[in-house]
Amino acid sequence: MERVLLTSESVTEGHPDKVCDQISDAVLDGVLRQDPKGRVACETFITVGLVIVGGEITTECYVELPGLVRELLAKIGYTNHKYGFDGASCAVLNAIGRQSSDIAQGVDTGGAGDQGLMIGYACRETPELMPMPIMLSHKLVRRLAQVRKQDILGYLGPDGKSQVTIEYVNGKPERIANVVISTQHTEEILDSTGNHITEKSRSEIIETVIKPVLPSDLDTSNVRYYVNPTGKFVIGGPQSDTGMTGRKIIVDTYGGLAPHGGGAFSGKDPSKVDRSATYFARYIAKNVVGAGLADRLQVNLAYVIGEPDPASVSINDFGTAKIAPQKLLDIINEEFDFRPKAIIERLDLLRPIYSATAAYGHFGRTEDTFTWEKLDAVDALRQKAGV
Repeated sequence: MERVLLTSESVTEGHPDKVCDQISDAVLDGVLRQDPKGRVACETFITVGLVIVGGEITTECYVELPGLVRELLAKIGYTNHKYGFDGASCAVLNAIGRQSSDIAQGVDTGGAGDQGLMIGYACRETPELMPMPIMLSHKLVRRLAQVRKQDILGYLGPDGKSQVTIEYVNGKPERIANVVISTQHTEEILDSTGNHITEKSRSEIIETVIKPVLPSDLDTSNVRYYVNPTGKFVIGGPQSDTGMTGRKIIVDTYGGLAPHGGGAFSGKDPSKVDRSATYFARYIAKNVVGAGLADRLQVNLAYVIGEPDPASVSINDFGTAKIAPQKLLDIINEEFDFRPKAIIERLDLLRPIYSATAAYGHFGRTEDTFTWEKLDAVDALRQKAGV
């Protein structure tokens, strides 16, 4: 019997890196809303009292950047100096230029917007066909944000993290070993030493945030709960940590249980295969697993800048394919068109849909705009496989 512990983490929308991802994708959506053909590569940096938005954007439309940034910060919850950052009074610096014409001449003809490796993955561990540790981590920080915004626990701040460790037995999740919640909070829940939250608040967070999320079909009898393990978390958000776009790529994908190609997603229009081809690789993997042709599948793609066809397409079925792996790869190549323009058309990516992706993961989502999560190729794959 093989036993192994696997861990994933997630962060709230108020984490500084995720704030930057959301700003970058809000800028992208602002452009696509007016100019679907706009080219955007937007990155954001945030620190105490300052937001810098930079990158390369080519468009004829206008996005009112300071207002967009301040509106987003208010929506996240940075509206009061007690959380160390106030979106209404922070400085917003615009450092955006235009996309290089050298890149554009290869992309305008339908070529890939960059070189690189893109990876998609799916498995049968959850209804979303995602690894369980990352899905639980996302659900925990979503619940943390919900409890804060609904004022169920009025002392919570916007910044926070989760982490989940699950014991796998013979490759299947069986037991939750430990759960970590680190959440920003006000000083009102500190004990008499001023260095730790009270046991009452710790218990409230366990009962209100953590336990409602834990699945009933896993063993939770001996879970170790860690709530603000350092003792307190009053100073958080951009006051305590700088943030940058693209620093949470493992949170964005599979929580470390599958490889990552390396390219970040947020702030990039779909001509950048870092984003669109990674979405497509997930779409393929999920449909193959959803069709019952494999229990786990990893899809690897690679592109050359300016070239429409991929440099390589490969798969890893981890020994779970129901048909010969080479036949499965042949079916995938027959069913799916990997050219960037075809990907954009099939997944309908030239729309302002990206702000929602910038927190709580790009995969395993159920919203209609997450077209790469649809299981609409299942029947065609089964028919080609003769299943």
